[in-house]
Amino acid sequence: MTVTNEKQLRPVRRPLSLRACAIGIALGLYAAASSAGTAVPVAGMGQSAIGAMADPAKRAPDGVSVSSIDFKRGDGGSGKLILRFSGDGAAPDMRNMGGNVVVDIGNAQLPAALQRPINVGDFATPVQRIDAHATSSGAQLVLGTRGAFESMAYQSGNEYIVEIVPRATPVAGAKPAAAVGAARVGATSSDATVRYSGKPVTFNFQDVPVRTVLQLIAEESNLNIVAADTVQGNVTLRLMNVPWDQALDIVLQAKSLDKRRSGNVVWVAPQKEISDFEQAKEDARINLEERAEKVTEYIPVNYGSAEDIARLLTEESKGNTVSNGGQGGGQSNMDRGFLSQRGSISYDKRTNTLLVIDIPSRVANIRSLVQQLDKPVDQVVIEARIVIANESVARELGARFGISGAKDNAYYSGNLETNSTNRNADYQAQQTNTTLINNYNACLAGTNPSSCVTPTLVGSSITRGLMTNLPATLENPAGALALSILNAGYLLDIELSAIQEQGRGEVISNPRIVTSNQKEAVIKQGREIGYVTLTGTGGNLTPTVNFKEAVLELKVTPTITNDGRVFLNMGVKKDELDGFISVGSFGEVPQIAKREVNTAVLVDDGQTVVIGGVYEFSDSNDIAKVPFLGDIPVLGNLFRNKSRTKTKAELLVFVTPKVMRVAQR
Repeated sequence: MTVTNEKQLRPVRRPLSLRACAIGIALGLYAAASSAGTAVPVAGMGQSAIGAMADPAKRAPDGVSVSSIDFKRGDGGSGKLILRFSGDGAAPDMRNMGGNVVVDIGNAQLPAALQRPINVGDFATPVQRIDAHATSSGAQLVLGTRGAFESMAYQSGNEYIVEIVPRATPVAGAKPAAAVGAARVGATSSDATVRYSGKPVTFNFQDVPVRTVLQLIAEESNLNIVAADTVQGNVTLRLMNVPWDQALDIVLQAKSLDKRRSGNVVWVAPQKEISDFEQAKEDARINLEERAEKVTEYIPVNYGSAEDIARLLTEESKGNTVSNGGQGGGQSNMDRGFLSQRGSISYDKRTNTLLVIDIPSRVANIRSLVQQLDKPVDQVVIEARIVIANESVARELGARFGISGAKDNAYYSGNLETNSTNRNADYQAQQTNTTLINNYNACLAGTNPSSCVTPTLVGSSITRGLMTNLPATLENPAGALALSILNAGYLLDIELSAIQEQGRGEVISNPRIVTSNQKEAVIKQGREIGYVTLTGTGGNLTPTVNFKEAVLELKVTPTITNDGRVFLNMGVKKDELDGFISVGSFGEVPQIAKREVNTAVLVDDGQTVVIGGVYEFSDSNDIAKVPFLGDIPVLGNLFRNKSRTKTKAELLVFVTPKVMRVAQR
């Protein structure tokens, strides 16, 4: 850190002649100040500097006063106090005192209307309060601050600006500003993104020539600063521990100057002069391009489209035109894109070649750009897996129950129709048995009894009547358990039936497709189901065959990101035939079970991710029973039928992208 003041006027690395000249100037100023009887602040307080003791001829007249006090928030959360004076010659002085910043104005009056405290805490800066009051010699402003900060001040004309910048908290492992090296030249202090890294310096100047300040900064920065002849005027500023590159920007901003750097040389000039120079330089370049000889070059395009590249190079979206059919060249004069005013581009679709006619520098730039654009596009393998899992359990219990009575060795139930049938069957059986017995007895009484055959008697037909008939009625009954109890008078029939069905199925579809980066790809597999529709009125009906698709489809557009991941904009569809719906005499219409997922997802290369899933669960209980009898405990099971069905279906869609890098030959 370099401290420059009136007592120690020997900055490091200063040439001997300049050193002697500066010492002479300082001694002369000191002598003039002593003869005038003025007091000089001690160097230990950091108040004295080159020109700190102003010439009595340059002192402000008694009529100079503070015309306004303004405060605003600056870039990076800094606070700016702006003092405006009614005339020239005011010499404010700033110093830090503990947590406050004090500005003394010994040669300017403070009007009574401005002698009041100002609360500026709402600006969210290190400055919380400003107290302005008059003193015996002039005026004083005290800025109450909070937190760590850095202060600086500079004067431009009748304005004196004090800037309080919050000090950034040092980051662990970061290098100090002094170790970073040379400053970033070319940025202004109004740029919020500027990061100054120059060596800290302390300056306190009052009405010192700008060229002298630039010379001091050049010595601290080891840069060669060239000031234009039009750089004139004086500057007043106070900077404490400020990077030299930031100090340079403040000086340039205060005097409406600008700079341009070329290597180790910095050119400083008024802003308008630099602007005029650059404008003249650009006009000369354009004039040179207009006079340069044009060349013709053929640029082959291997992987891209010559037409697309021609449109890109001419910026068709901004008004340029490229004709189809392989000929182009009607670009706008307002915006030529990568071409000069006399250049043109055409293309040949058959050979996929660009024809560029322009000056050599523009043709070389276009060739380099085409080489950057004409590269093979990476490809992506997208593998999807659709898993459909179905599971079902069905259980049913049923019973048959009946009681029949007996009379004359024939059994009759409570059903009248059944009883009549039984009686007729029994009567026929008795008649048949009587005839068989009589024939057998007659044969035995004959001459050859050995030829008689023992007759087989016909039994009576017994039809068992059922009081309840509620068996298990699933599609494939497994079996039943029956019990009959018979005695001399009654027949009891009991039949219990039970069945349980379990089913489990899994359908896996695995579509896979390869496509280029940012190109849509579609793969489809399935069938079309036809059905007949009738059109017309009355008897003039015309049959028409229509079709419905039941397909497995994968539609995807991949985008490979710069960090190696894949963004997928995709749609997956899995349709199946789910039976037909009858429409009477008009035939049947197919019913389609649809499963579809449309999504956009970011996936790592080679990672498998579930992009969608549906889970369905169904549980149903059914009871069929005889009223009242079915509600009897235990015995009621003989008069009812119970069934329970559980189904579970799950649909999962997995996707795995894999990037295939394509190297350029």
